[in-house]
Amino acid sequence: MTDAPTAITPPSDLPRTLGELRASGHEFRTVKEELRDNLLARLRSGEPRFPGIVGYDDTVLPEVERALLAGHDMVLLGERGQGKTRLIRGLIDLLDEWTPVIAGSELHEHPYHPLTPASRRLVAETGDLLPVGWLHRSERYGEKLATPDTSVGDLIGDVDPIKVAEGRALGDPDTIHFGLVPRTNRGIFAVNELPDLAERIQVSLLNVLEERDIQVRGYQLRLPLDLLLVASANPEDYTNRGRIITPLKDRFGAEIRTHYPVDLSLETELIRQEAALVAAVPDHLIDVLARYTRAVRESPAVDARSGISARFAIAAAETTAASALRRSGLRQEREAVARVCDTVSVTSTLRGKVEFESGEEGRETEVLAHLLRVATAETFRDRLAGLDLSGFTDLVAEGAIIETGDLVSADELLSQIGTVPGLAKVLDRLGLGDAPSPGQAASAVEFVLEGLHLTRRLAKEMTDDGRTLYGS
Repeated sequence: MTDAPTAITPPSDLPRTLGELRASGHEFRTVKEELRDNLLARLRSGEPRFPGIVGYDDTVLPEVERALLAGHDMVLLGERGQGKTRLIRGLIDLLDEWTPVIAGSELHEHPYHPLTPASRRLVAETGDLLPVGWLHRSERYGEKLATPDTSVGDLIGDVDPIKVAEGRALGDPDTIHFGLVPRTNRGIFAVNELPDLAERIQVSLLNVLEERDIQVRGYQLRLPLDLLLVASANPEDYTNRGRIITPLKDRFGAEIRTHYPVDLSLETELIRQEAALVAAVPDHLIDVLARYTRAVRESPAVDARSGISARFAIAAAETTAASALRRSGLRQEREAVARVCDTVSVTSTLRGKVEFESGEEGRETEVLAHLLRVATAETFRDRLAGLDLSGFTDLVAEGAIIETGDLVSADELLSQIGTVPGLAKVLDRLGLGDAPSPGQAASAVEFVLEGLHLTRRLAKEMTDDGRTLYGS
């Protein structure tokens, strides 16, 4: 279950009793009707429907929208790190900002439609004076990560022995301690990694999805729950490690496949949006990391069934920025700007995010380092193709050596090269402008040097203390 949201105070002008609610003209809508109406309003107005979701505009989101308009519960199938949970949580924004509930109701019952015997008695006793509370849409979402130890009591509910000990009959519905699903009544409930839920526990969701009632300890409560049920699953788990039982699959109205970003621009946009960067990472390095992520995903050495999460690219950008920040601290630089040398550390720190094929034991870091070099070379060709870079090769034509690395400051690097013919055009191609900072200029210079090495136009040597020497 997600952390409880911070309580938000409703506006003071909202109705506070059932009589005031009726007088205001409020009409009851089910959760699915609410989602449909609000989605339609956004479709007609052109407002963003799912802000923050990248790469799904033409593929996944139309399917999700059709499912919502049809009033279908849905299951999202996709490898790890494809934004399934982010997408599910984004559905909250399609709910009304405030919805009325019977004040103090465990199940967030609508004042027009009380569910439990206790609430029906309260409505009968108080009439139009029934106290009405207001629930913010952020409080109308429940989530459970399916684990093998999840019980029916967790999801649906169980008899509360304390209430029985107080003298209530065992068959009295008031003795039930409700689980997560009924407590999300009037909202959206998500089950993450549904195949990991034991099959006998999945059975408990059958009535919730179809008949909308629940059964606890042998007696049935006719509680017409009002909610949208959404689940996520990894296709690998879905077909092998675990499975969604056939009757439960049949009750989901829509099965939607998610995917990783389909092109490089979406991958870079995702990194820029999600990564919390502690230092400047120029666009050409973001391109390198995006290409690197895609290369790892497509490598035959990597187990494609497990997938390479979008979190891999995000963590790579954050690690690269952290390396730049570390250098700025050690070398007392005024700014922290990432360079090619800062990307090298991701091959070891992110190895645990990759599942390799069984024949690659012992070669994991080697494989990742090779793919990073390939991504860097591809970005170099894409960004700087056609430029005359002889000014850089001339620097070392007579045996000079340029020293760089993650502990060489920008000023130290720039002092070794002086004025280089063609640098201005390189800076322009890389989008660093006419007056780059020393850190930006050093990032561009090192990118060119590494690109020339990877295209076999410049020699390179690594020292034992981690420095990089470029020369003829």
